[in-house]
Amino acid sequence: MGQALAVSYVRVVGVERITPRTARVTFTGDALAELMEDRPDQQMKLCFPREGQEGAPRLPEPDADDTYGMRWYEAYLAIPEPERPTMRSFTVRGYDRRLDVMTVDFVLHGDDGPAARWGRDARPGDVLGMVGPSSLYARPLPAADWLLLAGDETALPAIATLLETLPAGARALVWAEAADAAEERPLGDATVHWVHRDRGGSLADAVRAARLPAGSGAAWLAGEAGAVRALRRHLVEERGLSREAVRFAGYWRRSLTQDDAPTEEDLAWAKEQAGEG
Repeated sequence: MGQALAVSYVRVVGVERITPRTARVTFTGDALAELMEDRPDQQMKLCFPREGQEGAPRLPEPDADDTYGMRWYEAYLAIPEPERPTMRSFTVRGYDRRLDVMTVDFVLHGDDGPAARWGRDARPGDVLGMVGPSSLYARPLPAADWLLLAGDETALPAIATLLETLPAGARALVWAEAADAAEERPLGDATVHWVHRDRGGSLADAVRAARLPAGSGAAWLAGEAGAVRALRRHLVEERGLSREAVRFAGYWRRSLTQDDAPTEEDLAWAKEQAGEG
């Protein structure tokens, strides 16, 4: 049996600009101690007030009988549109159980979207809504001789948590795409191959040009959906990794937001995630 996705409020207790385009925000909340798990790559959704609204956003009412964790979305859609919060997906960068604070990194994209706009202006005392995280969506990494981790700025928090929990002696290879060298940051003990867009680099091209080790390999890929799809196909069709050995997620879509309707590419992406493509 599953478990219902928790809906709660979190409050800002600290803000730090860790790179020119990344704000690290720490939150506290009454439900954090119960919700946070000791595992990497915890995904959740943050709910932002509509522009012009002040104070905490309105949240969907939790449903104790929501066995599979889906009725919260029906309740979310039932909120009148002028009051319905804007929702975006994030990865928990860390949780300090002693201090009961959660850390989330906000990539400050140039598109002035609601999450980036909020992250630029965040102050202690600001309140957001949160849906999740939930072990319903936990996906253990495949067993292999070596692990490839690749993603853009939006994937760096997850990559960092994955590296922090790898067993001693595990071999990890990391490719990370960022706007420029100023966006680099420590990600753990692994050697990180940084790819800078201001120099014409792309994540897909960098991984295609890489020499991968012998032995069985596995991969974890995340970031812009089109780039992740291309990388996954390259690793499966050209590098010989099995489909089961590649975990992948499209965190965002070029020129589209999570509010936009699915495109044909999105539907194809969903089939690939289900193992049908």
